[in-house]
Amino acid sequence: MCEFKVFLGGELVFEDVVYASQDGSKVVLVNIFGEKRVIDSCTIAEVDVGREKLVLERSEG
Repeated sequence: MCEFKVFLGGELVFEDVVYASQDGSKVVLVNIFGEKRVIDSCTIAEVDVGREKLVLERSEG
């Protein structure tokens, strides 16, 4: 299985992510332990399966 490390502004914000979705101006993340994290005012900018990396960027406004 592929678990992602999630970065925002170059900083690691969450690990072992198996689910990510964009919900308006929020990104919803869930890791392999079922822990959920909602990141406000951002969008999914990059998904790199080979490096198991998901990059978020802050939304304007």
